[in-house]
Amino acid sequence: MIPLEHYLVVSAILFSLGLLGVLTRKNAVNVLMSIELIFNSANINLVAFSRFSSSDFSGQIFAIFVIVIAASEAAVALAIVLSLYRILKSVNLDEATALKG
Repeated sequence: MIPLEHYLVVSAILFSLGLLGVLTRKNAVNVLMSIELIFNSANINLVAFSRFSSSDFSGQIFAIFVIVIAASEAAVALAIVLSLYRILKSVNLDEATALKG
């Protein structure tokens, strides 16, 4: 059986890569993919701690909720990105102030 530390290291690496992508990228689609990496690292933590700390399925249930929220977030964010592209012909986040109403 794989120890808990291995799951935590993989999760920390995914979180770090996601955070790096959110802070350094200017393309909206790349930022969305980085946010998904952060959500997936949280899911790994939830499932790993649930597996190693108790016999119930609360971590898996929370992970399913995170997946559902991430899917709805991706749908809304992609709609905003498409609207930005339709107006500006670019998905650069530096130019995203054009959507201010």
